[in-house]
Amino acid sequence: MKANKPSLILFFSALLCTIIFDCTEQDFLATYAKAVVLPAIFIYFLISREFKIRKIEGLIFLFCFIGHVFDLMDIEISEIGAVISFLIVYSLILKLFLFEHQKIKLRKKDILPVAIVILFIVYLLISVLGMKLDNLEEFKFIYIAYGIVLSALSYFSFVSYITRGSYITLLMSLMAISYIFSDIFYIFDEYFSYSVVLILIRDSTQIMAYFFMTKYFLEKAKKKRKSTIQ
Repeated sequence: MKANKPSLILFFSALLCTIIFDCTEQDFLATYAKAVVLPAIFIYFLISREFKIRKIEGLIFLFCFIGHVFDLMDIEISEIGAVISFLIVYSLILKLFLFEHQKIKLRKKDILPVAIVILFIVYLLISVLGMKLDNLEEFKFIYIAYGIVLSALSYFSFVSYITRGSYITLLMSLMAISYIFSDIFYIFDEYFSYSVVLILIRDSTQIMAYFFMTKYFLEKAKKKRKSTIQ
């Protein structure tokens, strides 16, 4: 067994336990299961990268951890603390996308799918921000900034996949989709009454977003290493 496999097994075990405990309303056990998720995937990343980590990747994991802790604490400032933390995470990932990837070149055949992507993202952004939530009104500026940054990250991910169709752009798109759905279903869970389906989608997409993000970092490092050797 490779050295990074136990931490990956632990990650998926924590994912499964989180879903089971949350869906059966065992909040205490679910909190413990969720607490294992980020350390497990971070250890997997470190071992896979032979304990080499760039500053920006370290900051992304750090603010993911801070946002995750705010979510687990469930105190008065938890929600806005988590929102600010993940706003920083999305901004840092977007910075990676903008400065470390090739510029997007649209072909004629790409115009229609790109237009559909833009309409889809704008529709989601307007719909979610248009929901009448008490906390949304109080910190509206932060939520608007959060939505815009996540929309920009999603746009870049989806359009990169449409124009290039590589494995790394697929990981970017899966990460963006996971973050979008985890955020949307987190709001739905607050807005609507208890539902196992909402919790299942919220938990699985939130945790899988960390997985796809980590795989993206690893694939990016692997691609960079190959280009250096060549």
